[in-house]
Formats: sequence, structure tokens, C-alpha cells
Amino acid sequence: MAFKNISLAFARCLSSLQPRFRLNWELPHANLRVVVDGLAGALVIGVVAATPVAAQDKPNSVGLGVFTFTSGPAAAYGMPGKNAADLVIDEINAKGGIGGVPVTATFVDEAQGAQGVIAEYRRLAGDTKNQVMVAALSSATCLALAPIAEQLEVPTVGWNCDTHQLLMDGKSKYVFRPNGNTVPEFIAYAIYLLDRKPDVKTVAIINPDYAFGHDAAKIFTAALKALKPDIEIVAELYPKLGSPNYQTEISRLTTARPDVVFSNLWGADLENFVRQATPRGLFTSSQVVLALGETVLQRVPLPDGVIVGVLGDGWWMSPDAEANPETVKFAEAYKSRFGEYPVFPSIKMANALIYVKAAYDAAMQKNGGKWPTRAELAAAMKGSKVATLTGITQTRADNDGLVDQIVGVTVKTSAQPFPVIGDMVRYKGDSLMPQAGQDPLAWISTLKPEFAKSLPKPGSYKIGER
Repeated sequence: MAFKNISLAFARCLSSLQPRFRLNWELPHANLRVVVDGLAGALVIGVVAATPVAAQDKPNSVGLGVFTFTSGPAAAYGMPGKNAADLVIDEINAKGGIGGVPVTATFVDEAQGAQGVIAEYRRLAGDTKNQVMVAALSSATCLALAPIAEQLEVPTVGWNCDTHQLLMDGKSKYVFRPNGNTVPEFIAYAIYLLDRKPDVKTVAIINPDYAFGHDAAKIFTAALKALKPDIEIVAELYPKLGSPNYQTEISRLTTARPDVVFSNLWGADLENFVRQATPRGLFTSSQVVLALGETVLQRVPLPDGVIVGVLGDGWWMSPDAEANPETVKFAEAYKSRFGEYPVFPSIKMANALIYVKAAYDAAMQKNGGKWPTRAELAAAMKGSKVATLTGITQTRADNDGLVDQIVGVTVKTSAQPFPVIGDMVRYKGDSLMPQAGQDPLAWISTLKPEFAKSLPKPGSYKIGER
């Protein structure tokens, strides 16, 4: 045992001297090849290692700590993430695991609060078999765990973690977010709205009363003001997260009669709001924008023309997704197992796990097939490009992900018993992001109407076309 520990320590020491490995999407050299491993999905580029991994170097299992909401109102968003994790991990294991090692997950319920989540993170990180944490859903959880991840030097992949504040200092070595953030997500809605409704004059906002809600309002408002300075915000409402009743807020919205109502309510909150607002005519008196609206399409009836999206590219019926056999397979397997099609939290989780597997594959190819250390896994994530179920995730130098944004409107179709997203547009991820290290709100304030004119228009991303 002592000799093994010395050997591992020596290997880690040597690994620290290695240059950081970057995945590249296009490489001209004939001795390099691209491998896409189906649903397990990782885009891995490089010389395939010929050296087998010594059996004693491999753990018995690849442990992942997966943080999501499995109870409480937020479980309406968190459980689709857990379901996707179960499905993808089963698929990875059915194909031989990672480097021949089966993957196991320990799920941590974020509903227990920050202290409990932090304690669980530290406990899981203390077990060396848990080399990567997939954490988390809540922005608050991510902000609380980020400094601990850096302190303990544990690669931590934010499978959701929308807040743009997470990686703003550009100093993170171990925290990665492959699924985008609030800046491109909510700029996308402002651009789509103004393309679809250029004469809008008044806007009301109803968002949850915590960082995600307030950040989204600031970004969406700043983008609207930059692109159309005469727009007036006539109401900003911030109900408490988990509110069961929105009648007071709906009364204020219907009285104000704004041209547009924007909301990033989510989970059970969004379902309750839609059910209560529909009979009171809110969806007919105003153009409604539901930033997380795709998550309720299968659960509550929405009229045609509601602007919805997926906070990224995670729409399982997008042209790129439908053209990918592995995505079609994933959607059908999810429906068969869980009774409904995946929603974008499911896709985000699946893509995050694909991203993790890509890091393992790349790190092992980099070091001659030997089992990677945590530092080597983090190095493999740095600057990587990974093919996911719905597109390409590119990791910037600040560890933030560049992910395309899909936005559209609700439409009825004979193909499904629920509304789907039509009149879609797909904005390239880098087009809606400031440079690393640049203040996002300051950058948004510099946008001009000409900026939006250079971007694709609603309906340009059609079903059945690549």
C-alpha cells in the first residue's frame, strides 16, 4: 500500500509537468483522427493510445458526485436532470464504461440547503474514486461550491449554473461550465423579441426573487435598452421562489397591459404561473416570453406564439438534434423509461456527462493510456471542443462554455400532442458573449441596432434543415 501511494504521488508529480492538453475541432494532420463514441458521445481527437492501462492504476469504478434537486418545487427541473444522468451513465456502462471502468453516481439533493450541500461535496471529494463533481443546478449552489472546488482541486462541471458571475474573474482552474450562462441566454430573447415585434413600447418582467431572476432582468433590460432605447419597463415583479399563487402579480400585469411580459420563472413556479395566467387572458393581451418555457410544453397547455427557448441549444427536436441518430435514440429511450420526452435540463445534464467522458478519454490519450489524475482531467477540459447531443461546446480560456442559443415560438403540430418550438433561430454562442474578462453589462450597453441586424432571423433554423 505504501509503495502504491508513493507511485501515485510520483505519477501526479510527473503529470504536473505536462503541458495542458487542448482538444481541437479541425486538425489537418493525417496521423490524427476524430472519434465520436455514440451517445457516450465524447468528441476525442488525437493519436489513439497503444499503451494499455495497468490494471492496478484503474479504480474499481469512476465515481461522480452529481448535484441536483430531487425534492421540493425545484425538482420539477432537477429530476429531469437526474433522469438523464441515470440514462447516460447506463449507456456509457453498456459500452464498457470509461477506459473499461464502470461509472457510478452519488446524487446529492440541493434542496437540503447550502450547508448540507457543501458538507456532501467535501465528503465526496475526500474519496479519491470521485474524481469529478457534476455540480450543480442552482446558481447559488455553484457560487458556494466554486471556491471549495479550487481549494480541493477537484474538477467541477456546472451542468446548469447559469449565473454569469460564476467565472467572471477568469481565475478558475477546476470549475468549468460547458452549458452557457445568463448573458447569451437572455440577450438572445431580447434580439428575437425585437425581430418578431419591432414596434414594442412597454415591457413587464416577472422573475423569481433571487440571483437568477434579478440577473436575467438586468441582462434582458440592458439588451433591450441598447437595441431600442425608447422601450419602457412598466413593471418588475419578483415573487418568492416556490410561490404557489401568482394572482396578485397577474392582476398587476393585466392592469398594466404591457406589450410584452418577460419571465424566467421555472419548475413548479412556471407551471403554476401558466395555469393561473391563461384563464385571465394574459397570453392574449400581451406577447409573453417564457425563457424556460420549453420545460412545460408537455405539462401545461400554451397557446401558439409564446416565445420560448431552452437556455442553450438543448432542444431535442432542433434540426441538428434530429439529424443525430444518437440524440434521437436518447430522446426515445428517455420517453420509454420516464414517460415523457426530455426537456432541456435533461439535455444539459446529458451533455455535461458527455463533456466529462471526453475529458477522461482525452487525458488518457494524452498520457499514454494511464489513468488520469484530477489535475490531468482539468487540463483536458481546458480549451476543449466537445460534440454533444445537440451541438458543439467550446470551452474558453476562462472555463466558460460557448454554446449556441435556440429560441422560437410555440406552434401546434400533428407530430406531437403538445406544442413544439417553431420559427426557430440558432444564434452562435460566441456572437452573444463578451470577451473573457470583459464586464458583461458594460459590453451589453455598447450594443447597437446594427448588431442585431447581423444575426440570423426567426425562422432561419428550420426543422429538417442543417
